Order: sequence, then C-alpha cells, then structure tokens
Amino acid sequence: MVKTEVPWRPRVDKKVLEARARLLANIRHFFARRGVLEVETPILSTAAATAPHLHSLVTAYQGPQAPKEGQQLFLQTSPEHAMKRLLAAGSGPIYQVARVFRNGENGRRHNPEFTLLEWYRPGFDHLALMAEVDSLLSLLLGTPVGERLSYREVFHRYLEIDVFTASDKTLARLANAQGFRDGVARGGQARQIYLDFLLATIIEPRLGGERPCFIYDYPASEAQLARIRPPSESCPRPLAERFEVYLKGMELANGYHELCDAVEQRQRFEADLIQRRRRGLSEVPLDEFLLAALEQGLPECAGVALGVDRLLMLQLNSARIEEVLAFPLMRI
Repeated sequence: MVKTEVPWRPRVDKKVLEARARLLANIRHFFARRGVLEVETPILSTAAATAPHLHSLVTAYQGPQAPKEGQQLFLQTSPEHAMKRLLAAGSGPIYQVARVFRNGENGRRHNPEFTLLEWYRPGFDHLALMAEVDSLLSLLLGTPVGERLSYREVFHRYLEIDVFTASDKTLARLANAQGFRDGVARGGQARQIYLDFLLATIIEPRLGGERPCFIYDYPASEAQLARIRPPSESCPRPLAERFEVYLKGMELANGYHELCDAVEQRQRFEADLIQRRRRGLSEVPLDEFLLAALEQGLPECAGVALGVDRLLMLQLNSARIEEVLAFPLMRI
C-alpha cells in the first residue's frame, strides 16, 4: 500500500529532528572548547552579494524611517559581511549558525533557504583553517584525516592537464566531450567557465570517497573574497589563498585567507557589477558598511562557510537535501 504524504506535515520524522539537534549541539561544543564566540547578525541587509553566481531574495520594509516607496532589503546569502564588521570592531574569533537564502537554488543538494555554519579565526591562514575544518569533520562525522590537493594537482590527477598551461582549445575540447551545454563559452570568462564545468562534472564526484578532500590554492581569477599570493619560484602564477572541502563527491565548505584591503575589495565588487551587467543580471548595491570596516582595519584572519544540511545528509546517508529538512521549499 502506497503511503500518502500529507502536505501540512513535516517532511522528516522526529529521528531526523533529533539528529539535527545533536549535530548543532556538537558544533557548539566544538567551538566553546576552542574559545570561539557564537554571534548573531541580521538576516536582512541594505546591500547584497555582488558575485554573479549568487542571486539574492529581495523584500521591502514599510514603516517608520523608511522612504515612501519602502526600503529595499536583501536576505543574506551568507553572514560574511556582517561578521567581518564584528571582527573589525574587535570581536576576536567568532562563529555563527545562520539561516541563509539563495534565489534560484533548488535541487538534490540545494534548497533556497538553508543553514550555514560560518566562522572566522584571526591569526589563521587558509592552511591553518583547513586543519580546524578537518578536526570538526572528524568530531561530527568520524572521518579520518583529510587529503590535501592543490587546484593544479587535482586537475593533473583526474584530467592529466596543467591548468596553468593548457590552452583554452584543450579545455573546450574536454568540456564538449563531457556534454558542455553551451558548446562554446564566449567572452573574457570563457577559460574559467570551462574549468568550472570540468571540476563540477568530472572531478568533484570523485573527491572524498573515504576521507575529506581539501582543494586549495585556486587560480587568481577564482579569488572572490580571498587574498592573492604573488608568483613564486615554486609557482609562476598568482594564486588565490582559498580552499574547498569535499566528502563523498559533495562540496561541504568554502574557505578563504581573507582579503583585508578595502581598495582592492571595492575594485573586486565593481568588477562583479560589470560582469552582472554583461550577463543581464540585476545590479545590487555595494556594502559600504563592509568597505568602511575594511578601511578601519580587518585583522589578519581566515574564514570558512560550511553547509550544515549537507553535513546532516552525510551523517544520515541521505540522497536529497529535502530528506533532512522539516519543511523544504514545496512545504512552505
């Protein structure tokens, strides 16, 4: 007999709710033992993430101190900007379990509203923070020590190419052989489009089969909010000091050795807006509060955002994110 689901009921049973509660309790215990302060920041902001791949949900405030037409507000895609303002004001090491929102993201591993664990460690670089992420995963999932591969190494291992010297034509050929949808990527971002496609379709599903896999030192074009390391004898290309973490073929976390330069950060935000215009995306206001905080002085630090729902998926061996959410998109 087929069980009929009742739409008003939660998608999950009490065992999943209890598993989530234990997971959150263990996260808080981990940071309490390390002296990292839990904080809360607003979900709403007058500014939005500028990255072209991030799309904010928008609302409006009507009421006292709002203009007649209302105050446009964005639901956060990450608590990063507000947390950096706390760091600049002297908070010290901090973490947050935050509800975040990303428009257009819904599928096997995505829900437009989800839970993100984000933390910042003054005095850490991206390599030191990788070690702490590894310790957290060991506590929560019982994983062994993770593997570390540079971005260059992972492409050499799985595609036998050097990402710094392979031609755009070679990347296009590899991507098209894997069913690249657009056939030809055009414009100044073509090379990165091919690399992103190859990473997502060929490499990512093979990462972290038995233990976490940390990919670090990305091309400078992938810096986002990370600092860039100049060329050296060991690597003739500038590198973004960032990392991503994979387990059982699923991306879990994205971390940076944080950019502290307000001038460079503004330039990157403005470059993002140019890309948004070229792609026909809506323009968004820059976060002037964050830029002012960077001008005041952000301490040398590293930060990382880790998906809590995906952690729970791995813990419970769930195939779809909706299996660990009480009320996924279709039940709200």
